[in-house]
Amino acid sequence: MDVGLISFVIAALTVHWDLAKSDGSLIASAGFAGMAIGASLGGLLADRIGRRSVFALTLLVYGLATGASALALGVGTLIALRFVVGLGLGAELPVASTLMSEFAPARIRGRIIVWLEAFWAGGWILAAVIGTFVATSGPAGWRWALALGMIPAVYSLVIRLGMPESVRFLETKGRHEEAERIVRDFEASAGIGAEEQAVPHSSEARTAPDAQITGVGDQGRVSADAVGVVPEADQVATGGIWSASLRARTAGLWVVWFCINLSYYGAFIWIPTLLVDRGFDLTKSFTFTLIITLAQIPGYAAAAWLIEVLGRRWTLTIFLAGSALSAVGYGMADSEALILVAGCLLSFFNLGAWGALYAIGPELYPTAVRGTGTGAAAAFGRLASIIAPFLVPALVLAGGQWLAFGVFALAFAVAAAAAFTLPEQRGKALAE
Repeated sequence: MDVGLISFVIAALTVHWDLAKSDGSLIASAGFAGMAIGASLGGLLADRIGRRSVFALTLLVYGLATGASALALGVGTLIALRFVVGLGLGAELPVASTLMSEFAPARIRGRIIVWLEAFWAGGWILAAVIGTFVATSGPAGWRWALALGMIPAVYSLVIRLGMPESVRFLETKGRHEEAERIVRDFEASAGIGAEEQAVPHSSEARTAPDAQITGVGDQGRVSADAVGVVPEADQVATGGIWSASLRARTAGLWVVWFCINLSYYGAFIWIPTLLVDRGFDLTKSFTFTLIITLAQIPGYAAAAWLIEVLGRRWTLTIFLAGSALSAVGYGMADSEALILVAGCLLSFFNLGAWGALYAIGPELYPTAVRGTGTGAAAAFGRLASIIAPFLVPALVLAGGQWLAFGVFALAFAVAAAAAFTLPEQRGKALAE
């Protein structure tokens, strides 16, 4: 919701403040600069102090900063506050997928993470509704739109008090009793009695490929020591995510993150404004954007199904290739009908690709560097999101919207090629 809102706010300020495109680019890029730093720091902190604590903190930071942005009296203040918003939001996204990956059973882990990311569509749709009906309500409408962004700050308290810490993280830190207590809570909620809970702590249990916190072992239950792992800690102790065993997947993941950020944020941050440039008024521009945004939901649904049928690599590659073709179609669209069709296809494929990407990232790394690996890839990708808001006006000036979307199509194609180099992790236990 927060990322979506700023695209509508920029379009509204273009009308009410006579905001220059360069200033709009600065407002958008300031948030992405914060996201780049936040993603990197959030991943590192998640591997040191825990996933849950970092997750709750990030919600609080970006919720409060978004609310404060509603009080901005000038472009400079808004830029500074958007940077703070980015710090929180950038850290939250990879930490959330890491936390959920470590709780999900291998059989449906990819599907769970795609559905987790599908709530991004819910937030963007809500942003489109707020943008259409609140941001357009008058000169102060954009302020009320941003004020609604404070809601996540309240939800951070729910997360902090109610969300359990990752069992895998606790095990790596030697906090075995706390890990065991969380697992027993899960077992109790499933109706497993105390007399059934004991499982021998053995090396066989630790390496069982199907063992998961909520998975099924020989007796239908596991202990905190049996979380389905393949030891890799020794291999990454010195080299981290760039160790010999991980560097190829790290490089491939970084390329995908960079290209998908460049194309996604370049297109979707500017779509409302570019529609205004095509001659649509503010209300119609926002309405078109809302319709296009609705196509994200079936995109996520298709990816959630395919990721456990075709696997992670093929699903991501197909959706990125579809995004490339859709970007070409949108750049060449010359009527309202074609704009809507191509825009909806771009939204469908692009957001399906995002869901698959978030599912893949945490699976590529062992527990000790899982937060760091996913956060670092996200941080590198955010560099492209910083560039994208400045790139679009330059490309449009040089060759029109077809050139801008042609560049996005090329970036999607490169991302598809890089995605196909990543190892397939469908059905495999997370590495310890």
